[in-house]
Amino acid sequence: MNKNGAAQDAMWMFFGGLGRWFLRALENMGDAAVLSATSLGYLFMRPWQGKHIVLQLYALGVGSFVIIAITGAFTGMVLALQGYYTLAKFGSESLLGSGVALAIIRELGPVLGALMMIGRAGSSITAEIGIMRVTEQLDALQMMAINPKARVILPRIIAMLIALPILVTMFDIIGLAAGYIVGVELLGVNGGAFIGEMIAKITPMDLYAGWIKALGFGVLIGIISTYMGYRATPTTEGVAKATTQAVVVGSVGVLMLDYILTSFFL
Repeated sequence: MNKNGAAQDAMWMFFGGLGRWFLRALENMGDAAVLSATSLGYLFMRPWQGKHIVLQLYALGVGSFVIIAITGAFTGMVLALQGYYTLAKFGSESLLGSGVALAIIRELGPVLGALMMIGRAGSSITAEIGIMRVTEQLDALQMMAINPKARVILPRIIAMLIALPILVTMFDIIGLAAGYIVGVELLGVNGGAFIGEMIAKITPMDLYAGWIKALGFGVLIGIISTYMGYRATPTTEGVAKATTQAVVVGSVGVLMLDYILTSFFL
């Protein structure tokens, strides 16, 4: 076989593999959409899952508060520190408050909060459901006439949808407080200017953008985490692979969705 033929075969193999990967990804997205839509359809059907939603809210929300608080604090601190030395070159230190607030509220709060939730709560959801698949607990629920989609998947998606915006709000508050401490107490920025510029520059649309992003990220993380666990291969290796995939796909999905949502709020 000549070199041209070998190169042509390699090119066809590459594009063929790329096409198969795209079709598999499209199939998985459709399967995840159907599974989550079917599960959410049980929200207003009896038996209601309010108790299990509250339990998941506690596990996902309260259990993730510490990591969200730490991340928010250090994000605000490093933004204030880096922003001060950047603005000082232009003699605009008074704008530090608005710069820190806009960066946290519109972008870093929702995105970093979502990424922390994927690592802390999303992986836990996938592993938990995957282990339930391995130990045949999902089959046992069906044997007891309990729908596993309503009992297992629905509460986790709803809990993530509710918990993430609340945690992002806490992230924003802690981040702004930490930025104020570093900017005003450590770097000597005028406290009145810091707060005044923050109030003057932040609009309701900035707040809405952050909250809408948090809602979208919450739905995305809940769907991906529950789907990966529910469809995991019922082996220990399958659960480990599904957990890794949930973190990777969820993180990439958050960044992609962030770009899409940001384009609507500019």
